[in-house]
Amino acid sequence: MFGLTLEILFLISLFIIGFFAGILNAVAGGATFLTFPALMLAGLSPVSANATNFIATAPGNIAALPAFKNELRTIGKSIYGPILICSFGSILGAVILFSLGADIFKSLIPYLMGFATLLFIIAPKLRKKFVGLSLSSQKLPIILLFAFSIYGGYFGAGLGQIALAVLILIGFEDLRTANAMKNAVIASISLPASIIYIMSGEVFWPYAIVMLLGSAGGGYAGGRLAISLPQDCIRKIVIIFGALLTLYYFFMK
Repeated sequence: MFGLTLEILFLISLFIIGFFAGILNAVAGGATFLTFPALMLAGLSPVSANATNFIATAPGNIAALPAFKNELRTIGKSIYGPILICSFGSILGAVILFSLGADIFKSLIPYLMGFATLLFIIAPKLRKKFVGLSLSSQKLPIILLFAFSIYGGYFGAGLGQIALAVLILIGFEDLRTANAMKNAVIASISLPASIIYIMSGEVFWPYAIVMLLGSAGGGYAGGRLAISLPQDCIRKIVIIFGALLTLYYFFMK
């Protein structure tokens, strides 16, 4: 009886973490900085925590697409190229994860967290720098888009921030249009990679479903809060938290 009560309390805790992660994603991004460590602390292996986290957080971007239907209609056929590139990249990233094995992924966690934190820091600066550059004069953005989708299929922390920077570099200069495209691109990373994660058998479904429900509720609430909350302050908190997690995983190696 006591054990069952503890399990219920633990699931409630994961729901709450998922809820705050959903808010964080809506306001500033960086939900994985909360959800991935929580799943590790829950006792899942690094690969299982990564797979479970992916399933728990992936539907948010897909659910956001209807809100951007006008922008997506404006983008038109130019949406297909980035989606195709990212779909292939995400599959490759997920395949690399399971091909290299759990030991390599575990050893890479501190570097991945550090890299994600760095992306989170520099993405706004990249967005400002890339405005005005066009795809016709820059071939590098296509390579960046493919590389970032491989990273997304492999781990995925900080995707939203760097996606905006890359998409603006490609030519989506209007921020609302870029946000619409960001959700479409991340959805195209999430869906193919999710299928591979599910087929791997590494997803721990009780935790995934609980966190998914929390994340969905948090995303809805966060959408309303995003207008009023100071995003710069939230970003600083995410960056500090990401840096602390990076140091923690380095010392725990």
